[in-house]
Amino acid sequence: MNRMDNRKVCVKVPSSTANLGPGFDSLGMALNLYAWIEMGFAERTVIHLHGENMKGVPADSSNLVYQVAQLVFDKAGLPRRELEISMYSEAPLTRGLGSSASAIVGALVAANELAGGTLSRDELFQMATELEKHPDNVGASLFGGLVVSFWDGVRAEYVRVEPDERLFPTFSFPRRKPGIFFRSRFRLRMPSSISDILPCWWPLFSREGLT
Repeated sequence: MNRMDNRKVCVKVPSSTANLGPGFDSLGMALNLYAWIEMGFAERTVIHLHGENMKGVPADSSNLVYQVAQLVFDKAGLPRRELEISMYSEAPLTRGLGSSASAIVGALVAANELAGGTLSRDELFQMATELEKHPDNVGASLFGGLVVSFWDGVRAEYVRVEPDERLFPTFSFPRRKPGIFFRSRFRLRMPSSISDILPCWWPLFSREGLT
C-alpha cells in the first residue's frame, strides 16, 4: 500500500426536500439535516452503520454507497477497490427527505476524493441524476440552497437560488412508510404535455427573477 491508500475522507451531505409547489421532479431545497459518510481503501470491505436511522441499510457489497463508489472508480479509469465505509444520518430514511440522494452524493464526492478528484462537479451531478432518475434532490444535496433543475434523460441542468432566510421548513411523516414507488405513482399521473397550463406557471417563475 502507498500513502494514498491509507487516506480516509469524510463527507457531510445535507438532506433535501423536493417537489416544491409546481416543481415536481425539478425544485429541490437543501436542509440542515445531514448525513456523514467516511470512506477509505481497505483490504476487505467493511461497512459500519451508526444510529437508529441506519436500521435496515445493507452492510455488505449491496450497500448503495459502496456500489456508487465503484462507479466513480470505473468512470475515473481506476480499478475497483475494497472499502471501509462508516455512515450516519440525522434524517430518517424513506420519509421524503432525500436520503437516497444524500447517500448517492456523499458516495460520489467521497470516492472522487479517493480517486484524486478526477471528476468535475458537473460530472458528479450527471452521474447522481442518472442514478436517482431525477435531479431535484441530488442537485440540492450537491450544490446546497434551492435548486431549479431538469433532466431530459441525457443531460441534467440546474440553477441555484439562495433561499430566503425567513423560510422555516416544517415536516410531518405518515405512520406507514410510503414505499419506494410513492413518487413514481404520482409521476404516472402527470400529463404528457404542459402546454395548456404553462401560461399559468410562467408568471410565477418570472416574478422570482429566474431567467
